[in-house]
Amino acid sequence: MLESLFFVLVVLLLLLSTLDLFVGVSNDAANFLNSAVGTRIAPLAVIIGVASCGVLIGATSSSGMMEIARKGMFYPEMFTYKEIMIIFASVMISDVLLLNAFNSLGLPTSTTVSIIFELLGAAFLASIFKVYSDHGGMAGILAYIKLDKTAAIVSGILLSVVIAFFAGMVVQFIARILFSFRFEHSTKLLGGFFTGVSLTAIGY
Repeated sequence: MLESLFFVLVVLLLLLSTLDLFVGVSNDAANFLNSAVGTRIAPLAVIIGVASCGVLIGATSSSGMMEIARKGMFYPEMFTYKEIMIIFASVMISDVLLLNAFNSLGLPTSTTVSIIFELLGAAFLASIFKVYSDHGGMAGILAYIKLDKTAAIVSGILLSVVIAFFAGMVVQFIARILFSFRFEHSTKLLGGFFTGVSLTAIGY
């Protein structure tokens, strides 16, 4: 009976991961395309081509995400195989539903951030269930969750949002000062330099 249940869970995870790939790529494409199409910065074919290259590069260089999913948020050795399967199944289901909802509304979101918090939430609830099943206290959750690693990841995410907000505000202010007045003249003088600095910063 358990073998049949595990087989169904494995097949479900395979199907959900395939569906999640489509939903995740759609979300990344929406993040890339919304502003570019709205500003008409280039023909649609060029925008889609650049977005496709960005999604491909991101997908082929995201191996670190698998390490986080495997053992970054919690101690997998503290859970049984059945519990691990349930955790990952719940993560995949919630990820597909969440990203699909955001895509349907045309709202940008981060696939990485969403899956990290889904992993944290699923592992945290599974830890609470195990602790209370063993009649332990809330302090016992620390034996299941990697609190230091989790705090570092979450604080890094929040800090990156704050840094991106203020850095974007400063760059936007400078760009407005340089290019809002006498646009044709200032673009010829400073357009190449500003583009080079921007591409260097993005690449770095």
